[in-house]
Amino acid sequence: MAVSDQGQGPYLTRFGPIERTIHALVIISFLGLVATGIPLRFAYAPWAAPFMRFLGGPGSAGFIHRVCAAITFGYFFIHLAAVTRQLIRADDKMSIFWGPRSMVPQPKDIRDVVGMFKWFLGLGPHPKFDRFSYMEKFDYWAVFWGVAIIGGSGLLLWFPTFFARFLPGWLFNVATIVHGDEALLALGFIFTIHFFNVHLRPEKFPIDLVIFTGRATAAYFEEEHPLEYERNQREDRLGQLQATAPSRATYLWSMTLGFAALAVGVVLVLLVIYALLS
Repeated sequence: MAVSDQGQGPYLTRFGPIERTIHALVIISFLGLVATGIPLRFAYAPWAAPFMRFLGGPGSAGFIHRVCAAITFGYFFIHLAAVTRQLIRADDKMSIFWGPRSMVPQPKDIRDVVGMFKWFLGLGPHPKFDRFSYMEKFDYWAVFWGVAIIGGSGLLLWFPTFFARFLPGWLFNVATIVHGDEALLALGFIFTIHFFNVHLRPEKFPIDLVIFTGRATAAYFEEEHPLEYERNQREDRLGQLQATAPSRATYLWSMTLGFAALAVGVVLVLLVIYALLS
């Protein structure tokens, strides 16, 4: 059973349909981009040629890579549009940029990082997180700027003839280096730190499905985001957040996508480690 379904109910809504859809698109497109990119980045590795043949050859891999890049640009702009819409509709517009529900890093996040190190060493209690922990904010901004940097450099390499009309030639060499190295950094972070923090640490193992189903038990909220739970309780908003338990179909596709992403990600990072060591 997923950690988001353990403990006492009722179920409460944590993520809406747009957030869940964007996260699913991130998973699918990122796995596709990495799978079609690493055979080129590590062409000298013994697994590269067979892996490229498995993808259907360079032409097929390039097509898949560009389709996944288009999906990436798509969800990036959908997210910007959703934030803009939220900003226009919000009664308290500053709450988007500052406050307990904001994704913008704040002084409390620094105190939480310090508190976590103290907790690791047995020198203090576990920090209490609000709607987003410092690690969730780090994940978000890493993907946000990663998409902007990898996407921007990838666009130059995708349409070199067009951009060469007004950009200097040396910029394409820089874009090639930035595109490959930033992608490698993203691969290492997502498939190791993010996977461990979200799914594989003891209190999360074997998987956390809250971003897939959009809901979790009240016990999960009290454990993972106690300050958010307490604030909603004080503001009498828990009733508005109450949701039904995930249906069997939702649970099954969430489990399938989650475990498939974990398995593919672990295999890809092992291939990269093998290439780096060989």
